[in-house]
Amino acid sequence: MVNRMDIQYIAREAQTAAIRMAALGGEIKNKALAEIIHALEAGQPAIIEANQRDLAQAEKEGLAAPLLKRLRFDEARIKEACAGLHTLIRLPDPVGVTLSATELDHGLELYKVSRPIGVIGVIFESRPDALVQISSLCLKSGNAALLKGGSEAAHTNRILADTIVDAAAKAGLPPGWLGLLETRADVAEMLALDRSIDLIIPRGSNAFVRHIMDNTRIPVLGHADGICHVYIERDADLEMAVRIAVDSKCQYVAVCNAAETLLIHADCAERLLPRLQAALENKGVEIRGCEATRKIIDVKPAVEEDWGTEYLDLIISIKVVPDLDAAVDHINAFGSGHTDVIVTADRDLAVHFMDHVDSADVFWNASTRFSDGYRFGLGAEVGISTNKIHARGPVGMEGLLIYQWRLMGNGHIVADYSGDRAKAFTHRKLKKAFEHLTPPSSSFSQ
Repeated sequence: MVNRMDIQYIAREAQTAAIRMAALGGEIKNKALAEIIHALEAGQPAIIEANQRDLAQAEKEGLAAPLLKRLRFDEARIKEACAGLHTLIRLPDPVGVTLSATELDHGLELYKVSRPIGVIGVIFESRPDALVQISSLCLKSGNAALLKGGSEAAHTNRILADTIVDAAAKAGLPPGWLGLLETRADVAEMLALDRSIDLIIPRGSNAFVRHIMDNTRIPVLGHADGICHVYIERDADLEMAVRIAVDSKCQYVAVCNAAETLLIHADCAERLLPRLQAALENKGVEIRGCEATRKIIDVKPAVEEDWGTEYLDLIISIKVVPDLDAAVDHINAFGSGHTDVIVTADRDLAVHFMDHVDSADVFWNASTRFSDGYRFGLGAEVGISTNKIHARGPVGMEGLLIYQWRLMGNGHIVADYSGDRAKAFTHRKLKKAFEHLTPPSSSFSQ
C-alpha cells in the first residue's frame, strides 16, 4: 500500500529507495512491470468503479467536458496503459549504458555511464493514465517517484498507486520508491524539499507551471501550453492536408498535442478552405478565421488572443499567410514550442520549415498527435518538454537519466602528469563498454 504519512517522511523514504532503485538489474525491473500489468488486469473492476466515483463527483461539480474526457479511465484506457507497459518491458535497460569510453593513459580508462536522476516529483492533471505512465517510466529508469495527481481523480489515483506499489513489491522493489501526494498543501511542501527531490515535472496550465518554477529551487522540466500548428503549403495534396488537419484537431481535443491553429498558404486558400470547413464542422469544430479566411468561408472572426490560445476543445483558429516564412514567423511568435507541422510535397520546403521553427517537435506530412512517447516508441512519457536543456519533446526514459563519470585506474596519480617531466595523456577513444568492478587489464607503469 502507498504510504500516506508526512510528506517529508515520504520524501526521505523515496530518497533512500532511489539509491537501491539505481542499482537494480533490468530483469527485476521488467519482472515488476509484468507484475503491474497482471495487477491492473486483475483489478480492472475495482479500478473502473473508483474512476466512476471520480467521474460522478466531477460531473456534479461541473468539470469541463475536455477535463471529464481526460479523467475517464475505462477498460480501453487500462488496456492502452498495459500495452505501454509491455512496450517498456521490451526496451533494453537504459541504466548502466556506456555513453563514451576514453583511454586517458595506458591502464587509465574513463567511462561515461547512464544513471538515474534520483527522486522525480511529478504534478499532473486529471489523467489517471498519466500515473501509470509516469510511475512505470520511473521504475524502468531506476528512479523513485513522488506523484501528485488532480483532486478530481483522487479515488482512481489512489487505487492505481496502491496496485502498482503492491505489485512491484512482489518483484523485489524497495519500499518507498513510489509516493502519492494528495493535497495542495503537499505540493507547496514538496517544492521546498530541494535536498530530497532531484527534479520536478509539472503538467498543467501555463500559470501553474510558472508558479512551480517561481516557487522552488528544484530543477523543473516541462511545458506550459500546447499551442500546436499545422501549416499547409500551396503545393500540398488537399486530401492529405484535410486528413492531417482534422486528425490533428479532432482525434483527441483535450490534449497538449492537438492542433489549435491552421496556417494556410494564400495560393491554395480558395481551393482548400471550403473542404476544411466541411470536414471540421462535420466533427463539430467551431472555426475562427482571420479576415482573409472569412472572405472565403463564413466563420467567426478570430481576434489576436486566438493565436495564443490553447483551446483543448472543438475550436480552431485559421490564418491565411502569404508564404512559408510568414508561417514560420507566426509559429515562432505565437506557438509554445511544442509541436508544429508542415504539409507539402516539397522536401526542401519541409526541411526549411524544420530548420527554422523553434519547437521541440516538427513534422512533415503527419498529424501533430504523433507527438507522444508511446507513439515515438519510448514506451510512455512523463510529459512533453519544451525546455532546451537535458530533454526536449516527449520525455521518456532518456529524460529521466543523467550520467556518471567512472575512472578505472591502477595506482595513477595526477602528480605524474604535472611538472617538467609530466607524462602525456593518450586520450584515445575506446569502443568497449564499462564492466562492473573490472579495472583496466594493464598494470600501471611509471
